[in-house]
Amino acid sequence: MEAPKFESMTDSFGRAVNYLRVSVTDRCDFRCTYCMTENMSFLPRDELLTLQELERLCMVFISKGVRKLRLTGGEPLVRKGMMHLVRALGRKIGSGLDELTLTTNGSQLALHAAELAEAGVRRLNVSLDSLQAEQFRRITRRGELSMVLEGIQAALGAGLGIKLNVVAMRGVNEEEIPDIIRFAHGQGMDVTLIETMPMGDVGEDRSDFYLPLSELRRTLADHFTMLPMDYRTSGPARYVEVAETGGRLGFITPMSHNFCESCNRVRVTCTGTLYMCLGHEDAVDLRAVLRSGADDVEVGRVIDGGIARKPRGHDFVIGRGEKPAIRRHMSVTGG
Repeated sequence: MEAPKFESMTDSFGRAVNYLRVSVTDRCDFRCTYCMTENMSFLPRDELLTLQELERLCMVFISKGVRKLRLTGGEPLVRKGMMHLVRALGRKIGSGLDELTLTTNGSQLALHAAELAEAGVRRLNVSLDSLQAEQFRRITRRGELSMVLEGIQAALGAGLGIKLNVVAMRGVNEEEIPDIIRFAHGQGMDVTLIETMPMGDVGEDRSDFYLPLSELRRTLADHFTMLPMDYRTSGPARYVEVAETGGRLGFITPMSHNFCESCNRVRVTCTGTLYMCLGHEDAVDLRAVLRSGADDVEVGRVIDGGIARKPRGHDFVIGRGEKPAIRRHMSVTGG
């Protein structure tokens, strides 16, 4: 039987979509203050795509030109059976897929780092917003810094490249960001700084701790010499080289300077909802299509309909008393 033929994905603005982020669960063992409420209600398990459905959907996207695939959550490594999906997708590296990566909070890395490397994963993004144990616990509400640091060492020992993701928060962790940069670069890890994004009601006013990275960058100039560089990944970060450490430092600025003009990404949630833009509510229900008995060609057509609606840019805004621009939590959409 001849394999179905798929067309690659290009939106109405001529941007080729070749990067897919897939949330495999909305559940997480942390409750980070900028991401979710302390007493978070998670989705019923029957609303989530099965691992087999996730694999099938990813394979259709790969057939349609996705070259980089990132698995996210919530915390992806808390999902039971997760490594079966990682291994299945890892077998597509070199035959459609260029790279398979994960974003993780690091809590489970000590258990899974070696297996991730064996499955074909070469790079990880690890969220780490503080190197102070008490501060780390305040931010995550329940995380143990020592477990994350142990996981990072296990991943480095397994040969995995690591980029630390740091959400910059005024009055919370801004003073220790230079130390986080030195820590990361001292072990050969990149660092990306991220502005707080207004997604979901987290029980706090984000304007209280929103820190524009343009302001933080001026502060960092007192510590480091930041040299322009052409290095880019498939993601939205803009990088500089830190002369004093020789390491890379990235800036993700969705609020103060958006990166929409070159967006090559779409997201699929753990419920099979395709979001063409992180900052818009417009979406396509792929779970209903998968469970209707549609073949892969029809699934591909529905995806194309969504890609055609991909907007030019997002609608994020943060201001005193503003309600979240996007009602869904980041843990549902995937980081």
